[in-house]
Amino acid sequence: MSRFEDRQNAKQQAQNHAQNPAPAAKPARSQPTTSGEAANRPQASQGLIASLDLGASKIGCFIMRPEGARHADQTIRIAGVGYVQSKGIRAGSIIDMEAASQAIAQAVERAEAMANVAIHGVRVTIPGAQTASHKVSAQVSLGLKPISDFDLNRAIASALAQVRFPNRRAIHLLPVAWSVDDQHGVRDPRGLNGRALGLELLVVTIDESVFNNINTCVSQAHLEVQAIVCAPLAAAVAALEEDEKELGCICIDMGASSTTAAIFANGTLVHVDCLNVGGAHVTADIARGLSTTLAGAERIKTLHGSAIASAHEDRETVEAPPRGDDKGGAPIIVPRSILKGIIAPRVEETFELLREKIKASGVQIEPGAGIVLTGGASQLAGVRELAIRVFDRPCRLGKPMRTPHLGDAAAGPSFAATAGVILRTLYGPRDVVPVKKIMAAKIGPRDAPSAGQGNILARVIDWLKSNL
Repeated sequence: MSRFEDRQNAKQQAQNHAQNPAPAAKPARSQPTTSGEAANRPQASQGLIASLDLGASKIGCFIMRPEGARHADQTIRIAGVGYVQSKGIRAGSIIDMEAASQAIAQAVERAEAMANVAIHGVRVTIPGAQTASHKVSAQVSLGLKPISDFDLNRAIASALAQVRFPNRRAIHLLPVAWSVDDQHGVRDPRGLNGRALGLELLVVTIDESVFNNINTCVSQAHLEVQAIVCAPLAAAVAALEEDEKELGCICIDMGASSTTAAIFANGTLVHVDCLNVGGAHVTADIARGLSTTLAGAERIKTLHGSAIASAHEDRETVEAPPRGDDKGGAPIIVPRSILKGIIAPRVEETFELLREKIKASGVQIEPGAGIVLTGGASQLAGVRELAIRVFDRPCRLGKPMRTPHLGDAAAGPSFAATAGVILRTLYGPRDVVPVKKIMAAKIGPRDAPSAGQGNILARVIDWLKSNL
């Protein structure tokens, strides 16, 4: 019995229960199966890691078996891949709960069938359009003893006490840099001696309602949300070399409905920025400019689209279906240069807007930092060349690394975030507190202690222990 059928049966049971109430009983995850179905249905096993990418154009799922982790070279072997056309999701927000949960169930079912396993939980990646990053600093005094975990917790608590996130949920608590006295760039301060311990902490949050909607939608597919990961961070983990993170890099994840950037310096993530413009806007521009359908515009963009001029483009033509249901209507035929004239301004404007947002954030970017493009929209011809022109930096197309044996269909830039979630789970970068506690905690004005009661640091540490 498929996960999709499980959902339908569960929905029918709920309707029947509403009409004919029965004594309360613990609900089952799926309907009982016959002996034959039970023999054919894969069993859940421990150590599975599953990622779920909630994109606006596709929903993808990767499953890795426990033996798929190769710690010697930090690679992974994916056992199951499943993806379907996205429904009910736009820019990381759920706009149709029923359609989105069905699409999630179908994508996960396909990955389960390939891997011959059943999963109960997924780590969800969402576009950066729903995220915001906040950098805070803190400094605590030290005693004569070497720095311990307790001192690290004091610094973290002091940093969190300085900020308020109304109606926001923290999904990442990432250390940007530690310092001991005047020594900066410390990777792990434990065991060191000094008078003061400093911390720069990057807190990535999403809207509380978005968090709750994602949890509800995934649970309707009989799955548990084990973590929520920011898509540009996940894509960067999969696509960036260690040298690029160390020397500085901007990883731009170009999705269907949003374009997001993860900025790295000195080996760590320092900023996340986003723009609610993506590949779907290019498709819509083509559909409007050529008076064709969205499906026809997407096909033309994929087969003939380009953001830069090409030889003989004035003599080449493209054909698009007309709108409406007139089967006898003549197709729309235009020079390919017209298509480029629609695509290039939109892509260039997207990069310019993102560049200005990054400048406005005040984040310092290394002079020699390069750009790595990921996401489905980055595969359009000429996008890399436009990025070089707008940002005046070297640029390359990023694909999932450290994931050998992936088929060609799942090894491109559009699956970088899906692979990155599993890579990050195994090899980092790690949050300053366990992800399970981050998922259970809520950072906001209702939870954070007020400044007018007792010892603020002691109460923040108590709050940190109870919530994180």
